[in-house]
Amino acid sequence: MNARVPNLSRRNFIVGSTAITTGLSLGLTFPFAIGSAEAALATPEVGAWVVIKPDDSIVVRVVRSEMGQGTITGLAQLVAEELECDWNKVSVEYPTPGENLKRKRIWGDFGTGGSRGIRTSEDYVRKGGAAARIMLVQAAADQWKVPAVECVAANSIITHKPSGKKISFGKVAAAASKLQVPTEITLKDPKEWKIIGQPKNRLDTFQDKVTGKQVYGIDLKFPGMLVANIRECPVFGGKVKSFDASKATAMKGVKKVLQVGDSAVAVVADTFWVAKTAMDAVEIVWDEGPNAKVSSATIKAMFEEGLTAEQAFVGNESGNMKSALADAANKVEATYFYPYLNHATMEPMNATAKWTPESCIAWVPTQDGEASLAAVIAASGLSADKCDVTKVNLGGGFGRRGAFQDYTTQVVRIAKEMPGTHIKLIWTREEDMTQGRYHPSMMCKLTGTFDADKNLTGVNMRLSGQSILASVRPAVVEKDKGRDAAVFQGLLPGGGEHAFGYKFPNLMVDHAMRNTHIPPGFWRGVNVNQNAIFMECFMDELADAAGVDPVVFRRKFMADYPRNQAVLDAVAERIGWTQPAAPGVFRGVAQMKAYGSYVAAACELSVQDGTKVKIHRIVAATDCGYAVNPSQIERQVSGSFVYGLSALFLEECTVKDGRIEQTNFTNFDSMRIAQMPKVETIIIQGGGKDWGGIGEPTICVAAPAVLNAIYRATGKRYRTVPLKNSGLTLV
Repeated sequence: MNARVPNLSRRNFIVGSTAITTGLSLGLTFPFAIGSAEAALATPEVGAWVVIKPDDSIVVRVVRSEMGQGTITGLAQLVAEELECDWNKVSVEYPTPGENLKRKRIWGDFGTGGSRGIRTSEDYVRKGGAAARIMLVQAAADQWKVPAVECVAANSIITHKPSGKKISFGKVAAAASKLQVPTEITLKDPKEWKIIGQPKNRLDTFQDKVTGKQVYGIDLKFPGMLVANIRECPVFGGKVKSFDASKATAMKGVKKVLQVGDSAVAVVADTFWVAKTAMDAVEIVWDEGPNAKVSSATIKAMFEEGLTAEQAFVGNESGNMKSALADAANKVEATYFYPYLNHATMEPMNATAKWTPESCIAWVPTQDGEASLAAVIAASGLSADKCDVTKVNLGGGFGRRGAFQDYTTQVVRIAKEMPGTHIKLIWTREEDMTQGRYHPSMMCKLTGTFDADKNLTGVNMRLSGQSILASVRPAVVEKDKGRDAAVFQGLLPGGGEHAFGYKFPNLMVDHAMRNTHIPPGFWRGVNVNQNAIFMECFMDELADAAGVDPVVFRRKFMADYPRNQAVLDAVAERIGWTQPAAPGVFRGVAQMKAYGSYVAAACELSVQDGTKVKIHRIVAATDCGYAVNPSQIERQVSGSFVYGLSALFLEECTVKDGRIEQTNFTNFDSMRIAQMPKVETIIIQGGGKDWGGIGEPTICVAAPAVLNAIYRATGKRYRTVPLKNSGLTLV
């Protein structure tokens, strides 16, 4: 499918599709200047978030990226609820980050990650819908010359209650767009919601996606466009020493071979295959530097040293753990290991850019349009008002396409060398696998102390491994005197979004920071993934030492955390914890608070021949405060379990000679559909002021629940991930 070249006089780039869920013809629009006069004439802007057309169709603006998780549908539901519109007439569009910048960030944060898509924008997005409704009602009242308080909006119709007069949104939208946006707004009570909380069909379930015709960033085409392929030093921190491009430049279709920055070489050609073939022919000599001597073994040795080091950053401390250790009648110790992991998105990194001395526009599959725009501005050498980014569909993100815009920087640098030409950069799968931003590796040593009566007196937890923020946002770490608070996700004190859910007599959780040259990144779930395994598997070990049922043991320390206990109780009841399991079937549980949501999982599995694991069933409970779209929550939970269980059994990135060894899906595998267990989702409406996330929290509890069940089935504790290295397979 060819995408039409953007005409800056019209200011729109449109990928059209048909929605199979509603029968409506929907267009996902990427406007270059939504606030322009000509755009306002065609589609009146009623506040910043809503555009209403004369035919009563409603366009809701969303700035968070859609990665398949349903974010744009949930955001549209929030707006539509307060707008009081007809949901069947709703579509969505992305404003550009450049326009957001021009309008003093009127649409707020474009970042989509950390399960923040809905929970950190729900308030101002809902207020945007409410403001539009107030303006529409006022416009109708002005036309009828009646007080606005006598009018009410419902289902895209405004009614004057005393007279019964009615008028549709589309007929007053133009007049409403000229009114001042109200600032005093009262949002609905959740008891009044009609759209929020309902399992509405997704707005991005297009026919083209189902048939394989959906246009992603990798599919974009423009007249005269050239395609680039790139190769960066396989050892992070290395540089290009020299390269010989004579063979590549002699190939038909090759337009240019150039160095990109100090660590990469790119080939620009007519097609991707020509560019890739020519790239293979370029003879590059790398200066790999001292990191070429690093291996998984040297990294693990560094982490092991950190487990007993004197210096460490404290994340959570209560009581006197030193005394508890000294006075213990009995101790339980365990050491766990979690590996590097790649995002391994189905669509490898890619972006398209066109640079001229007057402007630079990039088309980027991105989780954060503002981060992409910042990369474009920096690489282009142009001022911000001359740059913009169009967000296009992305084939997977999981954190890779958010804070990390290396691929955006690269395409702009290449386009700058070929002014006036659209350049599409596509990474090979091998480049994508070996130039990632990896889930950090971590080790953990835990010690539980008991008195003579087998009462738990304390827990000591030493983390040793890499810090993401030290690499990505060092200013945050510097402000916290060198500590990375994000390392302690799920283990922190207080009532924050990653708060610890147990109260022990004594507790010490600290971190020996040991950073390597492997660049760390935010990988779906981030640090709660390993922290849940460390803590929740160790809780089972402590329960065994105390001779107490694992669920009962957990409850003893959860009196101050009723919402944590509620999700634990919910999965225990649903799985039938107090009743005998079927012969040969074993159970495990885990719970955690992550990204503002309380989550728990209970599983049933069997193990054949001591090594073949069959997970029959997982029950998952989620209390995210408010469930915007229950059916989407169910899909998110199931999807997150695919991610978490694949990492538990199959996935790891290892280092040899300074470089990542895994280069494709042949050695970085994922679980298959036939291996996927039945997932039962329990949604608890906890309410309150805080909204929790969905996409990342539940991923963390599946693995420890499964590990705890495997112990009950085999009598063996598996403390090193992935399980394939211990001979376990998922069947």
